[in-house]
Amino acid sequence: MAKNQSLLWDLLVNHVIVVVDSVWLALVIGIPLGVVATFDDRLGKVILWTAGMLMTVPSIALFGLLIPFVGIGEIPVVIALVLYAQLPIVRNTYVGLTQVDSATIEAGRGMGMTRRQRLWRLQFPQAVPVIMAGVRNAVVILIGIAAIGAFIGANNLGDPIFNGISEAYPSAIVVSTVIISLLALAFDYSFGVLEQLFRLRNGETIEPALLTRIIRRSIA
Repeated sequence: MAKNQSLLWDLLVNHVIVVVDSVWLALVIGIPLGVVATFDDRLGKVILWTAGMLMTVPSIALFGLLIPFVGIGEIPVVIALVLYAQLPIVRNTYVGLTQVDSATIEAGRGMGMTRRQRLWRLQFPQAVPVIMAGVRNAVVILIGIAAIGAFIGANNLGDPIFNGISEAYPSAIVVSTVIISLLALAFDYSFGVLEQLFRLRNGETIEPALLTRIIRRSIA
């Protein structure tokens, strides 16, 4: 680390950019799919089955399938990560929305709420913990898979791992692996704080983390 601080920093930044791009794209696609899956049982089964099948495809194989269409580098890695993130995001969105107490939904219907209003005002606020659990799971998975993208020129923290394997240089492997693990923990904690902010906004009584308390005080 002392000899390669600049290089490791550049690789870390590239790794974060790829993961962030993948996560927001996966959310834009996955959450609407999870919502659509709640409208029809048959369609929901097809969507969940497709997302599950995508998760079973080996990452190296998926990268190889994408190369003829989009080339090498970060683009095929982002596409692959978006596909891998669909299962936890779609499934948890579906589960979170369908597990909302039916009495709550009926009460909303009795108040004259439309289906869209019930979805946004009643179901989504209660489904936030389940949805965020899926997002956090997806992010941790993507950070690890993104490292494999170095195999096709993604230029991220996977580079020292592959170089360390080919050159029998364990230090490079250990350092890069530790940084990736810390990055995964940092992302997981950040999304955990985001989840707590959502839940506190919805009026839930929870024990907020230190960063959550600091953010709430700063915006109060």
